[in-house]
Amino acid sequence: MKMIKFLCFLVVMTALSCKDNTNSDEISANDTSTTEMEPTKNAEPLSEQFKDYWYNNEAEITSYKLEQARYGEMRDGTAVLVYVTEPFLRDEQVKAERSNPSNIQVLKLNATKNFNTGIYPYSIMQSVFYPVANNQHALKISCSVQEWCGHVYMQLNNRTEFEVMSHSYFENEADEDFNLNKTILENELWTQLRINPKSLPTGNLQVIPSFEFLRLRHVPFKAYESYATLADTSYSITYPELNRSLMIHFNPQFPYEIEGWEETFISGFGRNAKELTTKATKLKTIKSTYWNKNTNADETLRESLGLN
Repeated sequence: MKMIKFLCFLVVMTALSCKDNTNSDEISANDTSTTEMEPTKNAEPLSEQFKDYWYNNEAEITSYKLEQARYGEMRDGTAVLVYVTEPFLRDEQVKAERSNPSNIQVLKLNATKNFNTGIYPYSIMQSVFYPVANNQHALKISCSVQEWCGHVYMQLNNRTEFEVMSHSYFENEADEDFNLNKTILENELWTQLRINPKSLPTGNLQVIPSFEFLRLRHVPFKAYESYATLADTSYSITYPELNRSLMIHFNPQFPYEIEGWEETFISGFGRNAKELTTKATKLKTIKSTYWNKNTNADETLRESLGLN
């Protein structure tokens, strides 16, 4: 009997592990939620159009053809952006499994890349938890990079300051814990754009580049001088010190889908170093409760996304 109860518990927890358990009470309670650690502007009102699209217990999944610069050469691969709203715990800074007025509603982005470098594969994932109120910085960002040489992991928690934890198999990076003053995070711009592209910061800025770039290029984790511009269908940011630029292409109509992006930087090291441009081109978008699509028969959904 104890074993049966334990198995039932596991089934329930598995079902809840990814499910978006948003309800209407949480939506109304968290339109104005903020953390106590950060001064904020007024919460941005959520339109009915926004609620209808993002609070329907489905995730938005978009696949992209990826041309990735790595080690001074271009690599073919795939990228996926998974956006979904979910309730977030203020203090623990993880997904809330129970309804509570203190939960903070976030738009979560899980961004993945997969490509090969010669014999061995790369797998990269970045996660962003950004308040739908659009009135403060991301509450949490994490990044993991796996390849046959080893793996690295970074996490930022937005508390009184930005608290950063980093683990790496490289000697000079190894295990680090440090705090930073709060500033714009490039990773959060990908979620802010989906809420309201007109709210994106422009002009001369201090920005912490994407965690992926910081780890792959092994540059110090800090804010860099940058310049950002917003056009009708694109958002661009340039980092002179890093010899790097990023342009995100998006649909100017709600829900502001990301059509693709271009990232130009110095790829490779030593004599193999050269300026190359990583490009991602949209393949397909679907809405799905993907956390329930885990049978062999559901692999047809991967085919529909061009992820065979």
